[in-house]
Amino acid sequence: MTDTLDELESRSIYILREAYANIDPMAMLWSIGKDSTAMLWLVRKAFFGRVPFPLVLLDTGEEMDEVYAFRDMLTEKWDLPVINHPCPPEEEMDSSLPPATRSAMRKTEGLKSLLAKEKYKGVVCGIRRDEQGLRAKERVFSPRSLDGSWDFKDQPAEFWDQYKTNVPDDCHLRIHPILHWTELDIWRYTQREQIPLCDLYFARDGMRYRSLGEKNITKPVPSEADTLEKIITELETTNSSEREGRAMDKETEDSFEKLRSQGYM
Repeated sequence: MTDTLDELESRSIYILREAYANIDPMAMLWSIGKDSTAMLWLVRKAFFGRVPFPLVLLDTGEEMDEVYAFRDMLTEKWDLPVINHPCPPEEEMDSSLPPATRSAMRKTEGLKSLLAKEKYKGVVCGIRRDEQGLRAKERVFSPRSLDGSWDFKDQPAEFWDQYKTNVPDDCHLRIHPILHWTELDIWRYTQREQIPLCDLYFARDGMRYRSLGEKNITKPVPSEADTLEKIITELETTNSSEREGRAMDKETEDSFEKLRSQGYM
């Protein structure tokens, strides 16, 4: 297991350094969840304790109180270059979308406005292929048009860890350093490295959050796992989806596909 985690870590650090060496300017999305916080840990390892680009929370104002508190604590403790970027209100979203999907679209539009303002050529995101079927089609360095749209049928080949890092002026790249990790990998790495975590991941009164999203569209799931060890044991045997607490995933079959095609993370 140690060798596996070392290999995963090494590849992620290589991706982060390749991105930083070839793309400017760039930023990283930090949702404060387990994946992006593990990725933040990898960034600090890759660059010897510092974070050389902005960390952005796309803020809908609907994050849970514990998430904001964890962000503030870790920002101060690690002296992080955090940007809090507000997302547009829900009433400006496509009214034809189902309610939870429309709410989730706020982050997509928030990212578009961030890109328009800051002109980032690269955005580091903490997605994994095992999270959701459509994400399994992603590339490590994934080109996006100016409006953030993604054509999963037209992606560059990536062989032997050789990545395409140049894109036209009206495009940007999404960089996915932990795309090759699994949910269990993240938890085992978090345990090994003793990475700080938001308390919402640990069970209270028979419930815990397996995935952190906005409080109006994310619910906890039944669980007695109140320690890292118990979470890992639980995940080694469960057949339930990591995103079972995400309301938008349950609205229509193509809700997530619509979000992703229009620029969702």
